[in-house]
Amino acid sequence: MSDATSEIDESRAPLLDHLIELRRRLLYCIAAVLVTFGVSYYFAEGIFGFLVQPLLSAGQKTVIYTEIFEAFFVKVKVAFFAAMMMSFPVIANQLWQFVAPGLYRKEKRALLPFLLATPVLFIGGAAMAYYIAIPMALHFLLSFQGNIGGVNQEALPAIGNYLSFVMQFLFGFGIAFLLPVLLMLLERAGIVTRLQLVSARRYAIVGAFAIAAVLTPPDVGSQLLLAIPLCILYEMALIGIWFTERRRAREAEAVTE
Repeated sequence: MSDATSEIDESRAPLLDHLIELRRRLLYCIAAVLVTFGVSYYFAEGIFGFLVQPLLSAGQKTVIYTEIFEAFFVKVKVAFFAAMMMSFPVIANQLWQFVAPGLYRKEKRALLPFLLATPVLFIGGAAMAYYIAIPMALHFLLSFQGNIGGVNQEALPAIGNYLSFVMQFLFGFGIAFLLPVLLMLLERAGIVTRLQLVSARRYAIVGAFAIAAVLTPPDVGSQLLLAIPLCILYEMALIGIWFTERRRAREAEAVTE
């Protein structure tokens, strides 16, 4: 029996044991979300105060709520949003702990960098949305205020709508920035090759602008802020795949020798 086979054989377990282990990992994840939700709910007003800063910077000093429970549900949404962000490292770790025993040593070494890169890229995308894209979008959207045909047009954003607007930007940019991880995982799984991705570059550019058109307001500046980084991340994924291909080729040559 080869060493590679023995690596997995040692971690084999009956189906019931796997289900028990899965339940245990899920309970840890749920507990992490509940604990962070309780903490986030206590600080929900401060968190919303942070999220509303781009609106304040754009000159809008008032938000309203038109439904009696809207302000309460916004507080709950803010707490849940913060809880998911704070508990993500625990959830990712539990997922890794469940999957890792069934992987070969090489597979563990290959997947771990992707796991570590995921929160970094997501936070990078969300930060770009918060500090650059959202202020630009608000500047464009709030520019429609003023006197129009003798009627004063004033923006009175509802608190729930503003939160949905911000969360759409943060999650949209954060998930979009995970593109290199997705492409490299697809290549690693043998679903696509680097040559296929290179030949599909023109379609990827069109797709990047289509995604930007859906996730951002209808102004060119906001769309370019998402589309251009997506194109750059696509090229970075191709470069990363090229390096991994060369490394795998060197390892294969070393084995044959």
